[in-house]
Amino acid sequence: MKIIVDAMGGDNAPLALVQGALEAHKEYGTNVILVGRMADILKAVEQCGEKNLPSGVEIRDAAEVVEIADDPATAFKRKKDSSLTVGLNLLKNGEGDAFVSAGSTGALLAGATLVVKRIRGVRRAAMGPVLPTAEGRMLLCDCGANAECTPEYLLQFAYLGNYYAKRVLGVERPRVALLNIGAEAEKGDGLRQEARALLAQAAEAGRLNFVGNLEASDAMLGGADVLVADGFTGNVMLKSLEGTAKFLLKELKKVFLSSMKTKIAAGLVKGDLAEMKKLLDPSEVGGTPFLGISKPVIKAHGSSDARAIRNAILRAEEYAASGFIADVEENIELMKVGTNRQNLPDAP
Repeated sequence: MKIIVDAMGGDNAPLALVQGALEAHKEYGTNVILVGRMADILKAVEQCGEKNLPSGVEIRDAAEVVEIADDPATAFKRKKDSSLTVGLNLLKNGEGDAFVSAGSTGALLAGATLVVKRIRGVRRAAMGPVLPTAEGRMLLCDCGANAECTPEYLLQFAYLGNYYAKRVLGVERPRVALLNIGAEAEKGDGLRQEARALLAQAAEAGRLNFVGNLEASDAMLGGADVLVADGFTGNVMLKSLEGTAKFLLKELKKVFLSSMKTKIAAGLVKGDLAEMKKLLDPSEVGGTPFLGISKPVIKAHGSSDARAIRNAILRAEEYAASGFIADVEENIELMKVGTNRQNLPDAP
């Protein structure tokens, strides 16, 4: 397996990207292509304690960098020699199995859509972060790639999430829910009501295990393996969860440091608190896949450290080996509104 890494993307580039890639190569045996300014990458390799580039790690020179201030819709076109553009073209041409970047989300999405391209028949690519719940894990689809959606987009997000949960998360019959303001069938605006009707039809045909509407307040308690949302709503939910987690951990720390009694208690539960912090740490997941792109593209957080990049590379390797994209390609007719009501064979 060979993973292409945008070594110049993100707040901590190139050192964190290079270090994470070297750790992934050492721990998982993953072959890596580091894309970016060669001199900067080689300097980072030396900073990681490597005198020579390890066998299985290579560098592809790219003189330009897509900056956060660049227009995301056109940056990859204007900067044809950027690490982002060069890396995506390597993926398109089959020189690697997946692409990882911590750079601009908008530029990465635009580049992946126009260079690597969507799976034929998929209307929009979606971002699918995996979130911890009281029951295990849940895929949120979409969380920011598509602020405005149609009912068909949400139907497709449900299928994308369903196949990803099966192939990557190992859920045999994923429970698919629609993020809404109430559990009742009549709740929500026109988009949610029309999408719910399509999802219910897919469930009646045995193609999806649709369990109905799910409120944000209940989502983290479990009840679904895939939560379908438009990108705007999903992003608000995701950012709210991230902010709430930071707030609770901060307040918990204040409580445990407030007196000698609580400091002693903190020492007794230190290991448990570390596990809880790990559960809420996005660096443990590493990256979010762009579902619907014809080859695996993973977006790591802009502030990713080496550990997050290492985990993002592992996620990319799992994604590339999963068979998810083949599932979508084979069942694309099920994902179209015009054919959704027809007597098509059940999805696997």
